[in-house]
Amino acid sequence: MAASSGEDPVYRQAVVDLLGVIAYGELSAFDRLAEDARMAPSLDDKLAMSVMAAAELGHLTALRERIQALGADPSEAMAPFQSAIDEFHEHTAPSDWFEGLVKAYVGDGLAADFYREIAAFLDQDTRDVIIASLADVGHSEFVVDRVRTGIEADPRLGGRLALWGRRLMGEALSQAQRVA
Repeated sequence: MAASSGEDPVYRQAVVDLLGVIAYGELSAFDRLAEDARMAPSLDDKLAMSVMAAAELGHLTALRERIQALGADPSEAMAPFQSAIDEFHEHTAPSDWFEGLVKAYVGDGLAADFYREIAAFLDQDTRDVIIASLADVGHSEFVVDRVRTGIEADPRLGGRLALWGRRLMGEALSQAQRVA
């Protein structure tokens, strides 16, 4: 059974740290998706990416509220993770629309899997906020559809994106170790 955030100050600080890294990840995802929307090949794609970015911002709101409910400042909770996450994004800046899509899919998927596993050991209120912040709301389906369509139009794209995905995985694992 998970400890209660009010019972143990060490647990409370660990939860604030976890929420801080997730919150900054959501803020960063919002910014990244909004930037990637500029590369969209159509107005429909730009709109879809903008909706995805807005969903990330919505997740951030609940995380900030939970951090505040634990008596901490959201900006202070996010600050220790800013440089590592920003550095990851600097090292993995997509060169085109398709790389941005794959980055969103791989990065969000890795983070969601990791945080979902950790959430199982937390108090119910925190777990609920984390699980809600990981909601896909159709992002994966959109990305898979667009990447498949792109590969059908240009089969060489598949090989390039596979290499890109491997690079992303390597960078993500390196940065996850740094953040941990």
